[in-house]
Amino acid sequence: MNSKRQQFIRGMKAGTPIVMGFLPVAISYAIIARQAGMDTFQIGLMCLMVFAGASQIMAAGMLIQGAELAAIIIATFLLNLRHIIMSTCVFEKMEPSARAPRLLGAYWVTDESFAMFTTGTEKKDLTVWFFLGLGLITYLAWFVGSLLGAVLTNFLPAILSASLGVALYALFIALLVPGLKGNGRLAALAVLTAVCNTLLCRVMASSWALIVSTLLCAFLGVFFVDLGEEAAHEQ
Repeated sequence: MNSKRQQFIRGMKAGTPIVMGFLPVAISYAIIARQAGMDTFQIGLMCLMVFAGASQIMAAGMLIQGAELAAIIIATFLLNLRHIIMSTCVFEKMEPSARAPRLLGAYWVTDESFAMFTTGTEKKDLTVWFFLGLGLITYLAWFVGSLLGAVLTNFLPAILSASLGVALYALFIALLVPGLKGNGRLAALAVLTAVCNTLLCRVMASSWALIVSTLLCAFLGVFFVDLGEEAAHEQ
């Protein structure tokens, strides 16, 4: 029988590939956060308290645009709603365990750890201790990468720092495209949301345009998008 320590270590080893992907994105986040006026302490603290790369990059980008605090909070909340579903799926597959480590594990759920745990983990490792090992190493990688990026900003040429801001768009595309594959209606809804946001930006602040277009098109999607279309395509 595997001990908790062995499961934890295997989880950390399993998370090593994720670390390689986290570091460059974390550095890019820190550079964008620097451009938004955040110092090293604020960048590190946000990583420790939020630990959600897409929403952190979006929040930093909205700060650069001069968005209101309320708009940033609402936008990041909407973006992170998917974590509720991912956490539920993780705990459905996980063996029964104490509440405290499960709560900690829920905080460390990311798109990458969710995908690895639910699709690429052997049955013997579907435990809370394996997931805590997986979560800890990715958490530390994101924190260290962000601090590294905050320091590197002082030495990188200004043009290189500015060009790394493309990470914001690359990250959102990476999150969006896999879900659109095989579902034409969902793809159309994504395009409609983009068009709606572009039009609303002409009559209101871009931060609020993002929120309104997201909520409006999500409501339309309830009646328009058929999630069974993707399943049928895969079969």
